[in-house]
Amino acid sequence: MFNPTQQEVRRFFCSVRTKQREGTLLTPLEDLAGGWIAEHPEYHAALDDAQTSLERAFDGADGAGNPFLHLSMHLAISEQLSIDQPPGICAHFQMLANRLGSEHAAAHAVMECLGEVLWQAERSGRPPDGVAYLDCLARRAR
Repeated sequence: MFNPTQQEVRRFFCSVRTKQREGTLLTPLEDLAGGWIAEHPEYHAALDDAQTSLERAFDGADGAGNPFLHLSMHLAISEQLSIDQPPGICAHFQMLANRLGSEHAAAHAVMECLGEVLWQAERSGRPPDGVAYLDCLARRAR
């Protein structure tokens, strides 16, 4: 299982942003990440300053979100959708996209459910609950 460090994740996204700006060929994973980076211009300054981003806490104390967590969650959701895992996530995602009017808005709704399920798993010391995840998505899709 791939388990990058915080620094590796930050370097990855900063590198993708650099490659985008330079027009360098991207790997498939970088291309996917680059699409999400393009959807979030509010993160470009942080991604353009890799050294500061490697040192910064991004703990929310300053009221700013964590661009690396946000983009990582987008990638995780994209992967889940590519293999329909947990089974049924694609159908829920499509219902959310239809209801919210965009796939990006749907991804953010999914992200909230994913964050909730991961938080519960961490608190309980158990694996993430796929049924609770799909239930959360179903409630949001209504």
